[in-house]
Amino acid sequence: MNAIRSPMAAAILHFLAGTRIYVQSAGVRAGELDPFAAAAMDEIGIDISRHRPVSIEELEDTSFDLIVTLAPEAHHKALELTRTMAADVEYWPTIDPSAVAGNREQIMEAYRAVRDQLFERIKARFAFASAPQA
Repeated sequence: MNAIRSPMAAAILHFLAGTRIYVQSAGVRAGELDPFAAAAMDEIGIDISRHRPVSIEELEDTSFDLIVTLAPEAHHKALELTRTMAADVEYWPTIDPSAVAGNREQIMEAYRAVRDQLFERIKARFAFASAPQA
C-alpha cells in the first residue's frame, strides 16, 4: 500500500544519490504511511513523515529505466505495466514488517531489519561503496 517498504527504499536512494537519480515510490494500492516506518527511518536521520502513499496508477511520470519491486503483488503489477515500456524490472523479496507481532520494541526491530536490508541492497545495487552511514 506504498506505506512501508517502498517509501523507505525511495528515501534511502534519495539520501544516497541526491538529485543524481530520479526516484518515485508507488504501490499496488495507496494506504496511509505506517508510523513505525517513519520512526525507523527517523532513527537514521531520514524523514519520510511527509510521504503520501500513491498507487502505480496515480504516477504522473512512468518513464523509468528501472523499477524495483519489493512484494510479489507489486512485481506482477510492474511486469504488467512494463509490457509496453523499455524499463527493467527487478524483484527484491522483502518481508512485510507489519506482519510481526509483539511489543513495540519487537515490532521496531522488524522495521529496522527491513530498513537496514534495503540500505545495504541499495548501496550494493547502485554502487554507493563509500555512502555515508546514516
